[in-house]
Amino acid sequence: MPAPPDATADEIRDVNTRYHDGAAAGYDAKWGIDYGDVGRAQVLGKVRKALGGGPVPGFGRSLEIGAGTGYFSLNLLRAGVVREAVCTDISPGMLMALEANAVRLGLAVETRACDAEDLPFADASFDLVLGHAVLHHLPDLDRAFGEFRRVLRPGGTVLFAGEPSRYGDRLASVPKRAASAVAPLWRRVMRAGPAPDGHADGGAENHELEPYVDVHAFTPDALAGAARGAGLEDVRVRGEELLANWFGWANRALEATADPDEVPWAWKVYAFRGYLALQEVDRRLLEPRLPPAIFYNLMLSARRGA
Repeated sequence: MPAPPDATADEIRDVNTRYHDGAAAGYDAKWGIDYGDVGRAQVLGKVRKALGGGPVPGFGRSLEIGAGTGYFSLNLLRAGVVREAVCTDISPGMLMALEANAVRLGLAVETRACDAEDLPFADASFDLVLGHAVLHHLPDLDRAFGEFRRVLRPGGTVLFAGEPSRYGDRLASVPKRAASAVAPLWRRVMRAGPAPDGHADGGAENHELEPYVDVHAFTPDALAGAARGAGLEDVRVRGEELLANWFGWANRALEATADPDEVPWAWKVYAFRGYLALQEVDRRLLEPRLPPAIFYNLMLSARRGA
């Protein structure tokens, strides 16, 4: 369920701040975020696809929008793709988790709690502006893209991944509903008890807020249009994940109903390895051949002209 159509921009920002503050402590565990070889390969693969394939170039100074706990920026720093990373988020709680991750990994990163539509940075001060699963939370997308272009140096790159596609999101609701229907039987087979209310969202209050944090699901044309409307060039939108997404959301819907401490480790290994295997099927067979609109995730890249 998206935010109500009559919700104001300030209300949307407030809900997103409170929700993500509450979710920060358990966010990496909930989404299986990894800062080792697997996570680095996932991030580099997304960047490579968004940029059209081929070797991933290097960037000097990067700005991540809605950086969360650091999944993209910290993995890009570890891979040597960016030399200097600045991470922003509307949620101070997420940035505290990111800073803790950076310390644990021995990485230097600058953080700033701010609104993506009003960035506190000088014009033309970054070589790369990026984000993962963030644009759909922003109430004023046109204003945000204007800010992305403003802080980008001439010739710099904009890159966003993990944005929900309108049609792909509808398709993904089918395995979610099916999994929810069979969840009681699945729990019996797994010998797992029911989940405490709101356990996966950072508590009961966050569970109530979750349906209201999303604002957009995109068509490829609408996402590309936001970038072009800001004056960006060489705009490219492609789709990512179809079979892997159906598989992943079905498993998440099942797991969300169970006490996480009682879900067998063998099931978690199966779900993780199955997801990675289907990602490869998507990447090799489906993503090059099918229209972007049917995939669950959209990714965008663009460039600021010289």
